[in-house]
Amino acid sequence: MEEKRNYLDPNALSRLAGMEVAARLVVEGFISGMHKSPYQGFSVEFVEHRQYMPGDEIRYIDWRVYGKSDRYYIKKFEEETNLRSYLILDTSGSMGFKSNESQNALTKLEYGCYLSASMTYLMLKQRDSVGLVTFDDKLNSYIPPRNGVS
Repeated sequence: MEEKRNYLDPNALSRLAGMEVAARLVVEGFISGMHKSPYQGFSVEFVEHRQYMPGDEIRYIDWRVYGKSDRYYIKKFEEETNLRSYLILDTSGSMGFKSNESQNALTKLEYGCYLSASMTYLMLKQRDSVGLVTFDDKLNSYIPPRNGVS
């Protein structure tokens, strides 16, 4: 597209305000965030108890369980991480199609741009990393995932 457009006007942003993007699968990441991680640690989301082993930090002992069972148990928590995602946008000629001849109708490419901008906004708002790949019959552009404006 040759002309520059603002794909997130204030009206669109207000409609996105209460939404969030959540991964349906477990994701790996290095930064603490809102998505489930395959790693277990000592975070905020309680998972289970496990028996104390020598070398475990005593600050994680559940003293209530000890009082009831006379055995030491450690609280295990699920670590939450950030999501690293790529938005992939087809920019081929077929994306110029409009569903009807109305002046206000969007092409598939314009609709994809609005959707990509909205998804990017939501992911950045929750401090996830997002990148963009555009292609037609070849790769046109690649923006690696980042979690902030640069």
